[in-house]
Amino acid sequence: MFEKLGVQAYTFRKYYDGQDSSQATLEKAFRTIKDYGYDEIQTAGFGAVGIEKYAQLAHDAGLEIIGTHYDYNELTNDIDEAMRKHSEILGTNIIGIGSMPFEARSSKEELFKFIDTFNRISETVYSNGFKLTYHNHHFEFVKFDDGKTIMDYLYEELNPVTISFCLDTHWVQRGGANPTTWVEKLAGRIDILHLKDMGVINSDSGVVPFITEVGNGQMDFDSICAAAEKGGVRYYCVEQDTCPGDPLDSLKISADYIRKKYMA
Repeated sequence: MFEKLGVQAYTFRKYYDGQDSSQATLEKAFRTIKDYGYDEIQTAGFGAVGIEKYAQLAHDAGLEIIGTHYDYNELTNDIDEAMRKHSEILGTNIIGIGSMPFEARSSKEELFKFIDTFNRISETVYSNGFKLTYHNHHFEFVKFDDGKTIMDYLYEELNPVTISFCLDTHWVQRGGANPTTWVEKLAGRIDILHLKDMGVINSDSGVVPFITEVGNGQMDFDSICAAAEKGGVRYYCVEQDTCPGDPLDSLKISADYIRKKYMA
């Protein structure tokens, strides 16, 4: 169904932002990921190696940087520098944030302040050939007193021309919504889709959801991927926030499953 597979770098963050991380560990991670069939990277910070070396190592390994989870404060305080780094160093026109500021989720008033700011920034970046993208978690599906969720307001109020979504399948389902429904609802507005599976386990407190390798959980990726292809999703990125062992091993399991079932 799609030709290239990406990975959200937060999955293997210990290789560039962990206690024992280094240029050598990041280079190993990039080359291993490439060997496993990943061609694209969405960044989540750059760790101790810094943005320039991070980008160089990714490109040397044959990986294209297709988007970011970037620092929201820099976007609001120095958008020109953020655009320069994305263009000249990273080589991508998708500037993303991993979440809204904490205060924005505290009330409808604060939410609309964030929406107004994000829309304003998006006009600047769009006029310079870039696009902002917003990544969801599950808190966006908590309802206000009016019955609408944060996600409803983001859908209604964010500029659909200048802002796209980085939709995360796991967090949509964990928030009590249907990932396929939201992929369909956001048709034409998703640049990056996070393929993140959700399993459940029994615990002392009851049945608990957890993040797992793609294909090992309960997510209906058949319908999700069909809707994504129909809706024009540009990039597909595996993300696994927590892994039972080495995250590179988990990424291989996900890649093997996806390439067998969904890739052209």
